Parts: sequence; structure tokens; C-alpha cells
Amino acid sequence: MCLTRAFFSTGLLLVLASLYTTASQAAPLSRDDLKINGDVRVRLETDFDSQRADGREREDRTRLRLRLRLGLDIAASDRWSFGLRLRSGSADSHQSPHVTVVDFNNNDTDDTAVNLDKWFAKVNRKKVWAWIGRNRLALWKQNEFLWDDDATPAGLAVGFDTAVGDAGKLTINTGYFLLPSGLRDFAGNLGVGQVVYSCGHYTAAGGVMAFDADADDTDAGRLLLGNGNRDYTLWVGNLQARFDAGSRPLTFGLDVVHNGEHYSASDPDPFTAAHRDQTDGFVISARLGAIRKPGDWLAAYYYADIEALAVNTSYAEDDWVRWGSVVETRSSDFTGHELRFAYALEKHLNLVARLYLVDAITTREDGSRFRLDLNYRF
Repeated sequence: MCLTRAFFSTGLLLVLASLYTTASQAAPLSRDDLKINGDVRVRLETDFDSQRADGREREDRTRLRLRLRLGLDIAASDRWSFGLRLRSGSADSHQSPHVTVVDFNNNDTDDTAVNLDKWFAKVNRKKVWAWIGRNRLALWKQNEFLWDDDATPAGLAVGFDTAVGDAGKLTINTGYFLLPSGLRDFAGNLGVGQVVYSCGHYTAAGGVMAFDADADDTDAGRLLLGNGNRDYTLWVGNLQARFDAGSRPLTFGLDVVHNGEHYSASDPDPFTAAHRDQTDGFVISARLGAIRKPGDWLAAYYYADIEALAVNTSYAEDDWVRWGSVVETRSSDFTGHELRFAYALEKHLNLVARLYLVDAITTREDGSRFRLDLNYRF
């Protein structure tokens, strides 16, 4: 814990020091150098037709939820930039910034809270970039099954890209981070490396995400399913193909993951021992359309098959299931479908409807979820 707090403090000091040094050497910032951005989401969510692992029925649930995010980007020079962001949501949850404001089934609502979830300094120099601080994970991906975009690790990321032939592009993404346990503490480390090649209509990526747990850190005990005490070595492959279907883009995707850790039947953690061989997962997707201007629409389908230890659920997506706790989702050991439709009402205003139908792989647990999101960004 002392090490993570020291890293957090040192990283924030480095960001502030870099900002001070750059500002003292550069010309005064103009209004164009400072950009405020953010978004507001109003979500109507209902969970229905669900049962627990032992077959007992869950009560249906309908909620009105809210997400608020406000960021500041500073372009201090041609090379240096800085970012900060505040978000709503519990300080104990690194996965979700949503707050329940109305529960139509008379369950408890959430307390209002605002937390800092991004603070970083970034440098760009020709084909190389790097950032230090706390920021969005620096990986190319086409969904959140491996990593939830709301989970912001703290550390150092470095990337490089170069042209290959007449139409190709090669990108390398790397980084080493502290893993969040809530928004104010850290537990364990993550090292990532990825190679991405794109050419014309196609993109292929491959890489590794190595989770190094710190069982001696008391903050690790907050994570569900023993994730704070378990290592993961996730080998990931991604393919994407993009075409034109008339005037609309058509995109197909495939994501495959294998956890290379060798867990034992005698592991002291019962969940690890029971699911030691369940270490694979895949996602296939098809998407037609895009929502770039008023009147645009998008329709998409996803099929997922994620075994129990194929992903680190403490940092994976939290959309498909209601399984877990108030602040963290158990998003593995399931197979299911997502149907999505989105419509652009205005340039910065859209409506997104999503239906999830999910069954557990090893138990009788299942669930259905419908969400309707009204999103406004500025």
C-alpha cells in the first residue's frame, strides 16, 4: 500500500512539475490551448428473467441512472499536453461512474460523489508518444470485454507507429501500471504489450496483458473472486474487417483470449481450483452504420463466450450482467448475446438501446437486461 501511495503521489507531482516547467518556458496559453470536455448520460435500465447460481429467482429491477464526466485538456506546446478528469460514481468503484437516482423497485439509491479519475502528462514527438500519470489504458481494442474503459490505471505508457509499404501501418503499444482498487487506492500491477497492423479494410492485433497480484496489499481483498490474489497472463488476438454497405460502414470483429497461467487443482483458493481449466474466451461482432451526424443510425450484434478465468473480471466490462456487488461486476463464466441500436438525434446527442441475454457456463445463473441511454457530450 505504501508503494502504491508513493507512486500515486510521485506521479501527480511529476505531472504538476511538467506542467509548471513547460508553462514557464512556453508562450502564454491561449483560450484555444485549453479545452473543456465532458458528457452526460441518462440511463433507464431494467434487469429481468434472472436466476441465481443455485436456481433461485432474482427479483426484477428497474432503475434510472446518471453519469457525469468533466475533463480539462491543456495543449502546453507542440509536444506536451496535460489532462484531468472528474467523474461521478462511488469512490469504491473503478468500473462504473453511474449513480442510481431512482429505483422503481424501492431499493436503495446511490450517494452522490465526484472523484478524479484522470491526471496525466503526455508527450508526442514525431512517431513516438508517451504519458505518465493516470489515464485510459493504451491498447487498441474494439470492445470492453478485456478491459473496461472506465478503469483508469496509473503508470507509464509508450507507443510508436510507422508506415509499412504504401498503405500499411504498424503500431506498438506498451505500458506498466498500478491496478486500481476503487478510485483512490491501488493493488497489484499490470504490464501490457501489443502490436497492431492495419492495411486498407483490415486490422490485426496481438498482445499480452500480465496481471501481477499483490496478495499482501490489504486493498487487494476488495476485489471479487479472489482477483486481488491471482495472477493472469492474457494472450489476446484481434481481427477487424471494414467495408462499405451502400452508404454505410459495415464492420466485422473477432477477439480471442487465452489465460496462460497454469492453475492447480490444489490451489488454496476454491474458485481458482474449481475453474482452473476455464481459461479461454472469444467475442464475435457485426456492426452496420455509424452515428456521426443527425439522422445516422447504427445496428450491432455481439456474441460472447467468456470462461471463468479467461479475463480478470475486476477490470473487464460491467455491462452484460448484474452479477457481483454494488461496486464490482463478475463478468465471466457466461455465454450470451447483445443486440444494439443507436440513433443520432443531434451532432452531440444520441440514443442507444441495448438488450443482453446471458447464461452462465458452469451454473444455473442467467439474466436479461435492457438499457436505454440518452448521451450528450460537449
